[in-house]
Amino acid sequence: MRKAGLTAMTCALLLAMAGGRALAQQGLGEPVLKEGSAKKISPHVFEIVGFPNIFFVIGSKATLVVDTGLGARNGAILAREAARLSPKGAKFYLTTTHYHPEHASGQGGFPAGYTVIRNRAQQAELEADGPRMNVRFSGFTPEIKDLLQGAVIGKADVLYDSDYTLDLGGVKAKMMFFGTAHTLGDELIMIPEDSALISGDVVQNHLSPNVICDRCSPRQWLLVLDKIAPLKPRLVFPDHGDIGDGALITQEQGFLRDLQTQAMALKAQGVSVEDASKRISEAFAVKYSGWSGLGNVPQSVQRAYADPVG
Repeated sequence: MRKAGLTAMTCALLLAMAGGRALAQQGLGEPVLKEGSAKKISPHVFEIVGFPNIFFVIGSKATLVVDTGLGARNGAILAREAARLSPKGAKFYLTTTHYHPEHASGQGGFPAGYTVIRNRAQQAELEADGPRMNVRFSGFTPEIKDLLQGAVIGKADVLYDSDYTLDLGGVKAKMMFFGTAHTLGDELIMIPEDSALISGDVVQNHLSPNVICDRCSPRQWLLVLDKIAPLKPRLVFPDHGDIGDGALITQEQGFLRDLQTQAMALKAQGVSVEDASKRISEAFAVKYSGWSGLGNVPQSVQRAYADPVG
């Protein structure tokens, strides 16, 4: 089994401390995705395990690639892999789960003819903050800097507000935007015929949620999870770490509700955010000892305190 993955901020710390092999050492794979490594994980979905996990939804008429990898070199690898997996004459589509560099910076490596689809919130976030994030990731290691050299902020051919469904031929891919969670523009993709959810960074496998953006909060993330739960997927495919079943949604809800409840109780008692972060982190280190990424907890507590509605 692969280790549960880590989110962008945690990866940043690992890379800064441990250098270019940190991703592989944490079970996330090398920054360069391995061509020819796609494995079938459901009747219509293939996966390349890496940083991040990449998914290919294959129909009889068209293929949807989910996420790009770091930079154009990875994007080109994925485009070749999509061509290898797809039937002759297939149309090709690309979508991204959110704007972070390992998910969206490789768009320039995909050839002309791909139709790129995003929700409007994600495209706006990509254009506003994508350049800064590319620069930040470029500072982690020389290898990542090389991969991100010349990375462009890609445009979308199709923008949607709440959802957009592709008929790929015998299988549909429903792209959905439910609101702010990990970022401002998180996308999820439901494959009804496989009862499978490609969950981006919104639903992970025993990985502490990373409430990363200034306007994000545990409360808002829970609202998104409340909209995901009625989909009742049999399979959940996270962008980082192991695949799982629908119970991952319930587990994520439980973790975030626990954090939100404790944070709001301490805030109501007048406890400082620094002290609350310390107390909750210590409690969660015991209660959720089987989870990774618990270094995200203090920031999540801070976001809960800052949430004006929390």
